[in-house]
Amino acid sequence: MFPALDISTSALVAQRLRMNAIASNLANISTTRNEQGEPEPYKPRFVLFQTDPSVGAHGAAGVRVSSVEIDDSPPRLKYEPGHPDADRHGYVAYPAIDMMSEFTDALEAARAYEANLGAIEISKDLAQQTLKILA
Repeated sequence: MFPALDISTSALVAQRLRMNAIASNLANISTTRNEQGEPEPYKPRFVLFQTDPSVGAHGAAGVRVSSVEIDDSPPRLKYEPGHPDADRHGYVAYPAIDMMSEFTDALEAARAYEANLGAIEISKDLAQQTLKILA
């Protein structure tokens, strides 16, 4: 009904999924075992966006998550010979997650989310003003 609302809503959904991936990465920053209990560090996730021409009108398009990818970067090795997951040389493989990059991405996603909430509020106010004029 209102393409501006649909576009902003699609962006809210996409940013929420991005925040979920970031939260998962931060929650697993020290995870050294997989779901089966084998020593294997957690693989960080990241979200890829793409335009969604089915949302919007008049040349404007929404956004959608095209995929959630797994980062195959080599793990971060830390010398901890007493750790139960240490290899024969005493190194433990931790996920290749940079906390500062994740926090920066989270801040960016939060700002984008806030901006889209603002756009929704403006669209709503414009629709209300239009109805007042017409009534």
